[in-house]
Amino acid sequence: MIRVVLPAHLRSLAKVNGEVRLDVDGQVTQGAVLDALEASYPMLRGTLRDQATKQRRPFVRFYACEEDLSHESMDAPLPKAVVDGTEPYLVVGAMAGG
Repeated sequence: MIRVVLPAHLRSLAKVNGEVRLDVDGQVTQGAVLDALEASYPMLRGTLRDQATKQRRPFVRFYACEEDLSHESMDAPLPKAVVDGTEPYLVVGAMAGG
C-alpha cells in the first residue's frame, strides 16, 4: 500500500481527506504511482503532469524520504520506505517569486 500526500487544493478536487492509499501493481515507480493515482481519481488527470507527454507540471514537486524526486526519471524505483508504506510519497505545490 503506497501512501500519497496531496496538497490541500488537490485533496479538495479529489474529495479526499488526509492521505491517499494506493495499490500499485509491479515495480513501484513515480510513474506507476501517478498512473494509479490518476486511475483512482480521474479528476486529477492533467493536474500533476501533462497528459500527452507525462512530464511533471511546472510548480509541482515530488518528494519521498526527504529527497526531491522531481527531476528523477518517472521509471526509477521509489525508495523501499515508500514501497513498504513506512514513508509517504509527497506531492507539493512549489512557489515562485520572492
